[in-house]
Amino acid sequence: MTTFAPDSLDLNRKLPLWYQVSQSLRASILGRSPGAPLRLPTEDALAAHYGVSVLTMRQALKELETEGLITRHRRRGTFIEPSARRGSPVRLLGSVDAIVAQQSGMSTELLGHGTAAVPAELAEYFPDLVEVATYRRLRSDEKTGEPTNHAVNFLHPDVAARVDLADLARWPMTKVLRDAVGVAISRITDTVEARLADPETARLLQVPLLSPILHYTGITYDQDGRVVDVARIHYRGDRFSFTVTLDAH
Repeated sequence: MTTFAPDSLDLNRKLPLWYQVSQSLRASILGRSPGAPLRLPTEDALAAHYGVSVLTMRQALKELETEGLITRHRRRGTFIEPSARRGSPVRLLGSVDAIVAQQSGMSTELLGHGTAAVPAELAEYFPDLVEVATYRRLRSDEKTGEPTNHAVNFLHPDVAARVDLADLARWPMTKVLRDAVGVAISRITDTVEARLADPETARLLQVPLLSPILHYTGITYDQDGRVVDVARIHYRGDRFSFTVTLDAH
């Protein structure tokens, strides 16, 4: 029987291995193409694929099973739960795969794209530019159709020239930049704050005016330290929570 093929992963030894594996596999599952096999490879095969021990792989699979993304059957194997499409806490441990996983598993509508003058508050990130490329997207729960977040991305024009709009309909921006465009992402700096929904955000997310929302700003840097993307995302406050873990070493 054909099994599901997860994406590859470059492990960061400063972060828990089981967490990185679970987030990478989660992103692969939620971003899978229609008709992809539902059966996962064996624990041994997955452990070899990610370069971790079987015990680490079991802990990663247990996390996904608890979340309801997979089901495990003795002697039959491990299977993706096809109906699993629910909101999940955003757990930021510094891994790019965590960001990709957080953004996956939702249908995406491209509301518009083009160029715009660099906003004054973003000038420090694009010091040599007059204009940046912009993309506005609305993400919704695939099962219920309920809007979950509204995203605006400001991209460096050199990078935007290589972005395929069809990829944005399938994948999160971070995955598009890393896997489709080929940007060597060195780090992403995240800021999360509470805000009240303005009229436009309230309309798009279908929430009452001035209701609580989570405002996320993500600054993506390439290996040369250049900012390639500034993402501003408004999340429905009733659909998401953020947990941040800091490594003490």
